[in-house]
Amino acid sequence: MLKYVLKRLLYIVVVFLIASVLIFALYKSVPGDPARLMLEGNKQNMRPEEYEVAYQAAREKLGLDKSLPVQYITWLFNTIRGDFGYSLTYKMPVKQMIGVPMKNTILLNVTSLIPVFAITIPLGIATAVRRGSKFDNTVQVVTIVGYSLPFFVIALLFIFLFAVTLPIFPISGVQTPGLSGSPSRMFVDKMYHMALPLIVMVFTSLGGLTRYVRATMIDALRRDYIRTARAKGLTEKVVIYSHAFRNALIPFITIMTGWFISIFSGSVVIERTFLWNGMGKVIIDALNQQDFAVSLTMVMFYLILALVGNLLMDLSYVLADPRVKLT
Repeated sequence: MLKYVLKRLLYIVVVFLIASVLIFALYKSVPGDPARLMLEGNKQNMRPEEYEVAYQAAREKLGLDKSLPVQYITWLFNTIRGDFGYSLTYKMPVKQMIGVPMKNTILLNVTSLIPVFAITIPLGIATAVRRGSKFDNTVQVVTIVGYSLPFFVIALLFIFLFAVTLPIFPISGVQTPGLSGSPSRMFVDKMYHMALPLIVMVFTSLGGLTRYVRATMIDALRRDYIRTARAKGLTEKVVIYSHAFRNALIPFITIMTGWFISIFSGSVVIERTFLWNGMGKVIIDALNQQDFAVSLTMVMFYLILALVGNLLMDLSYVLADPRVKLT
């Protein structure tokens, strides 16, 4: 196991270096000059010669006056030691700028995971065990409707229902403007604003995950070892939860890797729809406004997250099924 982990960590380092070269080259090929974008708001107040001096100073500050290999090495070294550069859009260091959106995204996604898995796993198991029953058919109809509707349609329906027809929750925002008070009051207000996007995230996730758990459980219940376990006289609860569900976890763990990444990446659609200040909104704004420091930082962060997530996924396979051997 230790040998495998060390080998995978070396693999992560190699892939990270190769991907960093490709990503840096890709961003450098995108049209646009960060130095000119940095001075865009002050251009009208400068004479041409003043603007040229400021432009050269901006290029030097951003390191654009150096050759591409030197720029890449400088950027990679700064990234590794935690200096992610300066955001041209927010006029502050990237490390300082992404703190609040990252916390909002993690809070929203982690909070949604609890009800999603608390509902989908038992419901998927129940429908698989009762396959073909009225209960199973009813759940299948409801989940396929929720699975088929586009995300933004469901969001608009819930906004119309719970914010317009029944004005229970606010339509958008993270907190009430101008609100101040104790930390507990601020937290309750944030949870109140988070309620509607949280409900939408949970509802849209139920259909796909419930059907996926059901499919993996049905496949596991058909295996020979399940018939053998039942022939030995084991109770149905032991057969389902100790034998079938543990083996059904193997494909389910793969889905979990995607959820692990989404905890930090955020949902672009839901954050744009509800004006939730999270990482999805930050990434889109950075790409639209050519904020290269923010874009590069987030792409590299998600690259590391994907590599680490795949390693954790492989290690989880061993915990779920002792027959899986890592070499």
